[in-house]
Amino acid sequence: MKTIEILVSPTGESRLETRGFQGSECREASRFLETALGQQTSETLTAEFHASEITQQNQIEQKE
Repeated sequence: MKTIEILVSPTGESRLETRGFQGSECREASRFLETALGQQTSETLTAEFHASEITQQNQIEQKE
């Protein structure tokens, strides 16, 4: 299941956490929320993001 959580701290800082997305699809899914919340100050990519890139690289190498 794909989810996007918006966490807001007592100081008003917000953080988005995506789950269930593969690769860059998480960025595309959360883009509208990032735009609505304001300027991004940092980004931490999850293992799901990198796992998809490794799979895509392996598929490209097998075709060559």
